[in-house]
Amino acid sequence: MSTRGARPGLRAHPMSLRGLDSYSGMITNVSVLTATVVPVPADPSNYHDAFFREVMSTPANAVSELRTVLPEAVTACVDWGCLELQSTSFVTSELRPRYGDLLFRTRVRDRPAYIYVLIEHQSRPDPLMALRLLEYMIQVWNHHIGHNPATGTLPAVIPLVVYQSPSGRRWTAPLDIAELIDLDDATRAAVGPYIPRMRYALDNITRIDLGVLAKRELTSHARTTLALMKTAPGNPDLTPVLKMLRDDFRAMLAGPNGVRDLRLAFTYIMRVGETDPAEIEEFADELGPDAKEAFMTTAERLTAQAEARGEARGRVVALLQLLTMKFGPLPQRVVDTVEAGTLEQLESWTAGILTAEHIDQLIS
Repeated sequence: MSTRGARPGLRAHPMSLRGLDSYSGMITNVSVLTATVVPVPADPSNYHDAFFREVMSTPANAVSELRTVLPEAVTACVDWGCLELQSTSFVTSELRPRYGDLLFRTRVRDRPAYIYVLIEHQSRPDPLMALRLLEYMIQVWNHHIGHNPATGTLPAVIPLVVYQSPSGRRWTAPLDIAELIDLDDATRAAVGPYIPRMRYALDNITRIDLGVLAKRELTSHARTTLALMKTAPGNPDLTPVLKMLRDDFRAMLAGPNGVRDLRLAFTYIMRVGETDPAEIEEFADELGPDAKEAFMTTAERLTAQAEARGEARGRVVALLQLLTMKFGPLPQRVVDTVEAGTLEQLESWTAGILTAEHIDQLIS
């Protein structure tokens, strides 16, 4: 990590934000779809998921990625002009664990179809990924039937997994669900026609050279997103990558939501990386005053959030100690509830300790 001091514009930043333990709560960013502030839970993997989803929720960005990675025979069939992001509220809670899931509705040769995109940013691939995708596809089909009860057909659902492993592990999970069925070769040949077949496309960012990735025919925003997801996590010196992406950052800034898009990128970089914020500020300064303002706003917001999270964490620890002193060892559900509580809830629970006779009277 560089030891150069912070530029005068922002004093010394108290972060590379990964080293800021108190900032483990949330990224907030403006949703393309709702124009509201979207909180992202504290699970570190969700920073990657949320970043990917926010960028790829814009159809132009999604189309550039999908047309690049799906087989040409598939892309030739898809009506890209009608690609539309869909709500996934119909998916059961058991199958709705990730912020990085995106479902698009489109048409394939004038027939209704869907494209499902999942960002996988885990240290190792899920060996049952094909089953996980099939479960999701069944949910999509059931939803379709619910809205078209007289139908006798199902729309195509094309699944794509975008994989980036922070540990560099290669993808080893089967790409076809048939490969998950435990059969010897002779038996497989005999019963093959009677077992399900479902293959998914894989964009393995982990195995793609950064220079090759930078030359993909993507929108500037999509290309920058994939490059940052590949290089930013834990990186103490992201400056060479930022300089490589300088033209893409400038193109993003010139777009209709340029400052917002830069804030989102800077938030991700500072949350998951370890690069000296002074170097990021210097890069933003090179891009111009709007980029500099986007950086300054982002850094100040993250600092404020870090302080708020630190205050909340202190209250959580104190409350858990008080609860244990009064009620004895706490059930895990109570610990989980307290740790997820808002400042207002923490204040209310603390105030109620003296009068509560049982833990369930205080925290249900």
